[in-house]
Amino acid sequence: MSTHTATAPETAPTKRTKAVMSERAIAENRLGLKLVAPAVVLMLLVTAWPMIQALYLSLFNYRLTVPEEREFVGLSNYVEALSDSLFWGDLINTLIIMVVTVAIELVIGFAFAMVMHKIIFARGVMRTAILIPYGIITVVSAFAWQFAFSLNNGFVNGWFSWLPWIEPTTNWFGSHWPAMFAIMASEIWKTTPFMSLLLLAGLAQVSEDMLEAAKVDGATWFQRLFKVILPNMKAAIMVAVLFRALDAFRIFDNIFVMTRGAQDTESSSFLTYRQVIEQFQLGMGSALSVLLFLSVLLLAWLITKAFRVDLAQARGEG
Repeated sequence: MSTHTATAPETAPTKRTKAVMSERAIAENRLGLKLVAPAVVLMLLVTAWPMIQALYLSLFNYRLTVPEEREFVGLSNYVEALSDSLFWGDLINTLIIMVVTVAIELVIGFAFAMVMHKIIFARGVMRTAILIPYGIITVVSAFAWQFAFSLNNGFVNGWFSWLPWIEPTTNWFGSHWPAMFAIMASEIWKTTPFMSLLLLAGLAQVSEDMLEAAKVDGATWFQRLFKVILPNMKAAIMVAVLFRALDAFRIFDNIFVMTRGAQDTESSSFLTYRQVIEQFQLGMGSALSVLLFLSVLLLAWLITKAFRVDLAQARGEG
């Protein structure tokens, strides 16, 4: 009898708390839907027709120079694209650029976020200075990096000639991997500030009380990092990786400016550009754009599944 009376008062508040949390979550979801509905409707009005048109044109053998010869071919464009080694080679290039740049940006961006979070003196100046590269137009930064790696006028060979693999005569755009390195370096320099900004927002959510408690318990800096900071930043890290991975997967500007796809540096987006703009193949270009869109959706799904973030718990409802 005494056991029953002792447990009853603990069970009832728990049920009421769960009910309150559930009602709160439902109310927040409804409010969120109302807030995003106008933007979603506007985006659908702007993007729905081009997407439908691209899907429709992908079913035709349609060359813009001879529009009267347009022929319905069904899924032949997709079969041709998926059976072409050029498509898979460009996809591999895209994945390499995405994985390498996002991984490096995650490490450097986290370091920048830690500095911006801890610094007290001239905090606003420091954050502004770090974000300057992200404010530069991508084409402008790509031209700057193309000049930096130039064989005749660039400064990279002169500044880093002390490294064993760099000589004054190193031609960065003369072979595949040096050209890929130059492209990835320009991408990392340009977008690391964006990654650090997202991670800084997540870092601000880490409880100082938890860090102090871990410090009192004798946890080292690395233990606090891997046991307290990173687990509590999991949602922010997922958002940062997701945004940057999707953006890097669609890389075009840097490649267009720096190599024009030479030395086997084409990306999937650049392949689509060549089919539509240079070769006027609207049918094949539309099929490639649809495949690119589906690849982005698959990538977003894989990233969200890999992180397994409980958004309710991240909001403090769990």
